[in-house]
Amino acid sequence: MKEMTRRSFMKNTAAATGALTIGTAIPGVWLSCSKVNVKGYFESEFGITESMYQKVLAEALSKGGDFADLYFEHTISNWIMLEDGKVNRAYSQVDLGVGIRTVNGDQVGYGFTQELTEASMMAAASTAATIADSNSKNPAASYTSLKTENYYPLKSLLSTVPLESKLPLVQSVNDQCFDLSSNIIKVSAGFHDQQKRTLVVSSDGVKAEDLLPRNYLYASVVAEKDGKRERSGWNLGGRKDFSYYTPEVVTEVAKTAVDHVNVLFEAVQPPAGEMPVVLGPGVTAILLHEAIGHGMEADFNRKNVSTYATMIGKKVAEPFVTIVDDATNPKLPGSLNVDDEGTPGQKTVLVDNGILSSYMHDKISAKHYKLEPTGNGRRESYQHYVQPRMRNTYMLPGPSKPEDVIKSVKKGIYVKTVSNGQVQIGAGDFAFFVSQGNLIEDGKITAPIKDINIMGNGPKMLTNITMLADDLEMSKGGGGMCGKGGQGVPVGFGQPTCLVKSMTVGGKKA
Repeated sequence: MKEMTRRSFMKNTAAATGALTIGTAIPGVWLSCSKVNVKGYFESEFGITESMYQKVLAEALSKGGDFADLYFEHTISNWIMLEDGKVNRAYSQVDLGVGIRTVNGDQVGYGFTQELTEASMMAAASTAATIADSNSKNPAASYTSLKTENYYPLKSLLSTVPLESKLPLVQSVNDQCFDLSSNIIKVSAGFHDQQKRTLVVSSDGVKAEDLLPRNYLYASVVAEKDGKRERSGWNLGGRKDFSYYTPEVVTEVAKTAVDHVNVLFEAVQPPAGEMPVVLGPGVTAILLHEAIGHGMEADFNRKNVSTYATMIGKKVAEPFVTIVDDATNPKLPGSLNVDDEGTPGQKTVLVDNGILSSYMHDKISAKHYKLEPTGNGRRESYQHYVQPRMRNTYMLPGPSKPEDVIKSVKKGIYVKTVSNGQVQIGAGDFAFFVSQGNLIEDGKITAPIKDINIMGNGPKMLTNITMLADDLEMSKGGGGMCGKGGQGVPVGFGQPTCLVKSMTVGGKKA
């Protein structure tokens, strides 16, 4: 294959992003590495040297630019899946490469290669450099390793745990689902684990390394009763060690999936219309993430797309509402020791006692606003450019008790879990399917509900939160991925029980 046919160049007029792909072969099949240590991994395993950083970064800045960086990645992913007790898929995937970025103002030149050779990296850097058009700029003469906290320490790597040790977890979930209810007619169960090693080297002299685990155990069930079929599922995980997956965790996955599907046979469809909605603690915070959080990512505000573009320092919620985006929660899916630009993981207060106090920034937006980056620069892989992205987004506890929140509602609905959402990020308009919930009648939780949507506007919903309980709960799932700009990254979310005084409920006509 000729070299020109192995390359592609793309410039996005909105983001002014160049992209280059070089090579298809991975040098060696790096399916397993037993080392938990982080420091010097790419140097020892792939022969990357400081002189190579220097040369490649110099090429990336050969036509000028504000800064350049290299993002090395080696990811090992494993899946094992059962259907009705039989293994139907089991495989591993390896991703290895480096992304090279040149930043010139708010424009980005980007190249990447799967081949960690100097020649391939220089070619990718040359493409990234085309975004700039001034005099060349020299990178730092030396590189200092960034010292970070470790929010997901590991006893061992899951890539070293044999399939024979993972399979019993999945088999047990499958068996327990069938044993727990005679209504269950189909079970899909699985275990996914991933370890991602990263190295960021920036032209300003920063060098940051990380080892990010991610894993989860799941069950999806179909049940039949009196000729009717329902389906549900559950998963638990995060940035965990294999020791997390105890018999109790396995049982919780199976039991929650089965309980959720069986309650749907007793569920009713509530009246449609505007009514109070109580959002339960934990997983319902996907609404907070999707309908509100995205609007606080700095790129949408820098481009004047978000409703919050002119709202810094202004009231956006009641004084008892504080929202944070946090990389420092131990072992949650969105936790980061360091982001994908080399900024240390940290906690960012977005809404402070009802006042919008900060956006989520990467380096580009931080420079635009003359601020420090908040550690929100994230990317799906070395093949993707950086965007401001959420990590673990949650609302702090409020002053009320959850039972008092429910007692305050004469007629409304209680939402336990939501799914299949659609959000218009700029305006914040949303619609979500309620997968688990109940009616609230005269201050009491009554019949389970199904087949409804809740609709509204994120910023308006935030202002309509009139009660907030003290029972903050983080979602315990490990499979949640957030999509933006064609990229998916793992995230976490959580909240206490809260009352939204009015939302549109799409059910049957009253």
